Amino acid sequence: MATASEVGVNGEKRATISPDYLESKAVLETKALLSELCRHFYGLGWVSGTGGSITIKVHDDSIPKQNQLVLMSPSGVQKERMVPEDMYVLSPDGSILSSPIAKPFPHKPPKCSDCGPLFMKAYQMRDAGAVIHSHGIESCLATMINPSAKEFRITHMEMIKGIKGHGYYDELVIPIIENTAFEYELTESLAKAIEAYPKTTAVLVRNHGIYVWGDSWIHAKTQAECYHYLFDAAIKLYQLGLDWSTPDHGPIRNVKEVVVAGSDNGASSKRCIVLDIEGTTTPISFVTDVLFPYARNNVRKHLSLTFDTAETKEDIALLRSQVQDDLEKGVAGAVPIPLDDSAKEDVIAALVANVEAMIKADRKIPALKQLQGHIWLTGFENNELKGDVFDDVPRALERWHASGIKVYIYSSGSRLAQRLLFGNTKYGDLRKYLCGYFDTAVGNKRETRSYVEIRESVGVDKPSEILFVTDVFQEAVAAKAAGFDVNISIRPGNAPLPDNHEFKTIQSFSQI
Repeated sequence: MATASEVGVNGEKRATISPDYLESKAVLETKALLSELCRHFYGLGWVSGTGGSITIKVHDDSIPKQNQLVLMSPSGVQKERMVPEDMYVLSPDGSILSSPIAKPFPHKPPKCSDCGPLFMKAYQMRDAGAVIHSHGIESCLATMINPSAKEFRITHMEMIKGIKGHGYYDELVIPIIENTAFEYELTESLAKAIEAYPKTTAVLVRNHGIYVWGDSWIHAKTQAECYHYLFDAAIKLYQLGLDWSTPDHGPIRNVKEVVVAGSDNGASSKRCIVLDIEGTTTPISFVTDVLFPYARNNVRKHLSLTFDTAETKEDIALLRSQVQDDLEKGVAGAVPIPLDDSAKEDVIAALVANVEAMIKADRKIPALKQLQGHIWLTGFENNELKGDVFDDVPRALERWHASGIKVYIYSSGSRLAQRLLFGNTKYGDLRKYLCGYFDTAVGNKRETRSYVEIRESVGVDKPSEILFVTDVFQEAVAAKAAGFDVNISIRPGNAPLPDNHEFKTIQSFSQI
């Protein structure tokens, strides 16, 4: 849209565009919205003392998102007194297209937000539709509880569900960058944090505030409200001596070290333990003789009863994509799935045939794991299924939890299936001892990069602080290559290990 550019954000770069579009309904309404939000956020304490800022893209269905105009609040202005005419209009690359008119004393000359370069990073790196920079006291104090922490972590809080890609049982991780004397000096460290944390929708600045972005202004606002709520909750839990980062929010404990004998250095201290399920926490027979048959025997019934639900439509779409790929590669057992406008019975019959073949081949693919998780959910809800774990598992989980050790699950089964298994055992709900769940969304369990992804997610300084326990030799090799310490689980029914594998083995979690 811009036809020329001369100067920019912080360099006061200017560009030209049609004057008619600058006065269009879309631009004027977004200006009004921006000033309204500034007044609202002032009331919340997020932009007091002229601090903080907001930016929103001008939504226009006729223009691709990456080419839409950017509106930004000015710097050093009383946010609660701003009017639509005070807003800056920028091109998609940050060139200033329109500036507000200077006001008489005691107002300062207009200046585009000092946050501009940081806002543009969120637009460019996350395809955001809006970005909010808050100086809310909660976001500031949350970074001061542990002055050396590089991340803020919280789990098992309802408002986590308001953050994109997260649920109640997930651990929310927000990177923390160090403050600088000038806002623009934060640009590089913010960009590095965005790159290092691909799932994050926010970056905290220590002793300063937070940057939050979303696909739209509604999404950004909703998430900002949830983040501030969670920071406030963490602060109050801290004041009560309770730990916001653990599932049960029990008393804050000094982390004790779990010493694992048999490591390369004789002994090593662990702050996190990552557990496989099948053959490690749970008998292989439970998976092969109970869960898989239940899914196979109930797939037709499940699809028939839920065929028109949004959840099952998504499952079918994933299966269609997987089967199409299988057909192109000549995978055994793959059969074409009729189009959506075909008879329901024909579609279900083809789906059942493909699912049965996938289960028989024990394929570790998201399309199958997601559908299985939804079928098992019904089984657990109807008390037709009960999670099975080895007798030593509950005691070990409780012991590690009491020591302040964070425990995670990494399984080929979906995160839903993992939560169902540990939430419905004969020992009760064991999820209170677990800090998070990883599935093949982070990568194949036999690939080193998957463990690198986990390492970056669990918040340790060194990968050797993580102990991974599995029954699969190839997984052990991949985890060790990522720097993890590894124990191999020897349980009834597990496959034999290669000779001279050199890994420490355990028969029970009591040995850890």
